[in-house]
Amino acid sequence: MVDQNVRFFGDVVQSNLPFDDVAIRLNAGDNVAIARRPLQPGTVLETGDGVLNLRDFVTDGHKFALADLAAGERVRRYGQTIGFATRNIQAGDHVHTHNLAVQDFAREYEFAQDIEAVDYVPPAQRLTFNGYLRENGQVGTRNFIAIISTVNCSAHTTREIARHFTPERLADYPNVDGVVALVHLSGCAVQIGGADYVLLQRTLAGMARHANFGAYIIVGLGCEANQVADLVSNYDLNGNGRQAPGITIQGEGGIRKTIEAGVAAVEELLPLVNASERSPQPVSELMVALQCGGSDGWSGVTANPVVGAASDLLVQQGGTVVLGETPEIYGAEQLLTRRAVNREVGERLLEFIRWWEAHSEKHDMEIDNNPSPGNKLGGLTTIYEKSLGAVAKGGSTPLTGVYKYAEPVTASGFTIMDSPGYDPVAVTGQVAGGSNLVLFTTGRGSAFGFLPAPSIKLASNSALYQHMEEDMDFDAGRILDGLSMDDAAQELLELMIAVASGAPSKSEAQGVGEAEFNPWNLGGTL
Repeated sequence: MVDQNVRFFGDVVQSNLPFDDVAIRLNAGDNVAIARRPLQPGTVLETGDGVLNLRDFVTDGHKFALADLAAGERVRRYGQTIGFATRNIQAGDHVHTHNLAVQDFAREYEFAQDIEAVDYVPPAQRLTFNGYLRENGQVGTRNFIAIISTVNCSAHTTREIARHFTPERLADYPNVDGVVALVHLSGCAVQIGGADYVLLQRTLAGMARHANFGAYIIVGLGCEANQVADLVSNYDLNGNGRQAPGITIQGEGGIRKTIEAGVAAVEELLPLVNASERSPQPVSELMVALQCGGSDGWSGVTANPVVGAASDLLVQQGGTVVLGETPEIYGAEQLLTRRAVNREVGERLLEFIRWWEAHSEKHDMEIDNNPSPGNKLGGLTTIYEKSLGAVAKGGSTPLTGVYKYAEPVTASGFTIMDSPGYDPVAVTGQVAGGSNLVLFTTGRGSAFGFLPAPSIKLASNSALYQHMEEDMDFDAGRILDGLSMDDAAQELLELMIAVASGAPSKSEAQGVGEAEFNPWNLGGTL
């Protein structure tokens, strides 16, 4: 028999523990709770309604049942449906992939029902950051030069041009943050004017026009489908005050000559780009991509909600946040349509949801293939559960706009961009749409970075932050130890302003971010 006076440490059974000390129930309507630390079978939890005996081992971040659930019954977290019991579940059972799964259920879509008035800060009182004001009125958080490849065939040449400009060679240009190669795996064997062609050109054009680039050159092979001249013409890249040299390997007479021509072109641009200097700019000019990767059971409790709270603060300052990863909205979209400023915005989101349903069926995929194995190890079981936690990054302000992948984001406030759930592809689209800063939450330990927009990574739990401190910028796990959400959000906003003003994020300090440029490819290769 278990000694009822012994408390857990290591592998010893805990007894008569106050529920709130070791678990969290996120909503009064929930029938599962989240373990704050590993709990052994036989542990007795003291609740306001009596005692609860744990029947299984439940590690931290994982769920256990608060009541008996019959097979087919809804399982609720965040006060919302995260799936359905696949067999009878008893109170105290571990709830995870062995007894919980998704099934389709009717969602009631309403529009513009949960619109909260935004308490905007008067313009004269708004915060500022030190940014680069461009001729077209946009503001950058960095001052790079881009080398843009039209096709994979010119990727090596593009990289070699960028690699020429070492820190030593840029020492005379202190206002230039670097020369960035934007390369990819596409650009040919696609239908000219087709979906993949349009996606790629829109993405490359968005990067060329990005406020974090002071100038750019375009490098092609010469015979590819994605012609330099067509990219420039289709997106008026010579009409934005930053006329771009376009060179091709075939036109220059080979790789070496093209590298020399590219280096010479950049050398001409360096003095012009270096002439830009940081100056105080309103934080309303910040457009922040909201991302999560390697999520765990705490992501929707700590990191994502504090990003949402900071997003609300930025929106109050007149800024913009961009939520992505449409497959990781799935199952929570009904909450977002209620926040849409009008029916048109809400219906546009639903159009993308339906497209993903058809797309996954066409390719014999299941949207619930997401969460990943790592997500599941961290406590997430279904896509509904993951989505409900992920949308917390969007805060509580009205949804003002929904955009196609890499489409320029023109609305201020809380917006959504359609994109896959794969982090590099999603962030590429958000940055091409104008985001000049990235907030990236992780519970498992993503080491993500992105050029040209600095990525601030938030650890959902303190153990991860301490284990990967060289890669994590913010410890959201402190919220579990008593740090208030308001204080955490204010601290995060201050960090955002510091990084936007030039302080390097952890990923930037390690040179991470060039390889993560990854335009969305639908797979229409001819």
